[in-house]
Amino acid sequence: MKNILIIDDERSIRNTLKEILEYENNKVEAIESGKQAIELIKKQEFDIVFCDIKMPEIDGIEVLKEIHSIKPEMPIIMISGHGNIETAVEAIKLGAYDFIQKPLDLNRILVTIKNATEKTELISETKNLKKKIGKNFQMIGNSEQIFKVKEMIEKIAPTDARVLITGSNGTGKEVVANWIYTKSNRANNPFIEVNCAAIPSELIESELFGHEKGAFTSAHIQRKGKFEQANEGTIFLDEVGDMSLSAQAKVLRALQENKITRVGSDKDIKVDVRVIAATNKNLKQEIENKTFREDLYHRLSVIIINVPDLNDRKDDIPLLISYFISQICEEQGIKLKNISSKAIEKLKQYNWTGNIRELRNVIERLVILSSEEITEKDVENYVLIK
Repeated sequence: MKNILIIDDERSIRNTLKEILEYENNKVEAIESGKQAIELIKKQEFDIVFCDIKMPEIDGIEVLKEIHSIKPEMPIIMISGHGNIETAVEAIKLGAYDFIQKPLDLNRILVTIKNATEKTELISETKNLKKKIGKNFQMIGNSEQIFKVKEMIEKIAPTDARVLITGSNGTGKEVVANWIYTKSNRANNPFIEVNCAAIPSELIESELFGHEKGAFTSAHIQRKGKFEQANEGTIFLDEVGDMSLSAQAKVLRALQENKITRVGSDKDIKVDVRVIAATNKNLKQEIENKTFREDLYHRLSVIIINVPDLNDRKDDIPLLISYFISQICEEQGIKLKNISSKAIEKLKQYNWTGNIRELRNVIERLVILSSEEITEKDVENYVLIK
């Protein structure tokens, strides 16, 4: 159920639109004055606002400006019986989600509500992701290797250049992708993650590009794919080396032409998406094995960032240990624990084949199983197990 506000000085329009939207199981409030609407919006949350343009006292364009300044992410749909191209363009430039002419078309209204809601949900997901990034996606380390990665991110983040992130499992490729996104000019738009290895090959095309209703047996409704969801934002193709050749061909087309086609459709949809990809595979070797397209590799690898193994940046281990102990103690509701210098030295000598992911798991084990201080003996008992 959506909470919808209608602003229109014509009673017949207000009542008709209110009845239609309430019939569709929405909660609707309808008022005639722009001033009233502005005051109401300061106090109350609405999912969508319908606002007439021609109104006494304050016209719709002024109301749009006021609402947008108060709640910039609230979708506002302008309606008018005297609309023209110039008015519509002005409204969109000022932040309106859409412009609909009177007489109002029911199908157009319902589709616009659906699309506006999806966009709002994506913005909300993006906000939550940013909170998650701020807390869980720190790039810890002062080593020369990690400094070079940070320096590269600072240079490329503000651009739209495609990035290929390489490195072993557990090195933090996802962290690098998130840093590029949060420092980019698209940081206020969606960030859509796709784990190419986790999606069955027969479903990857539908996942990436969407599908039409009836495109295949289980396609009961039309569905937007990840590329469409990421429009004007960023898509992160994790484990891109595991993508099927068929899907690779479609991704290549999307990168070449900025267009995608849903499964079961012949209609092109334009997309504006920045692509960041990551892999733990040697893609040049995959090309030789004919399991990865060379033309796609060159499209993805405009910028290549290699994330170093933890064994190659062991000077960062003490900092990482301190960070993980603090984070895990907070998560587990445990009093902050200390770790002895000898325990740290033992951990620095360990062969971290699972990289940072393995280190975090080990620290969590030590935090849970040790007493007030994590000792060298704890490391021998719970980590260096033969």
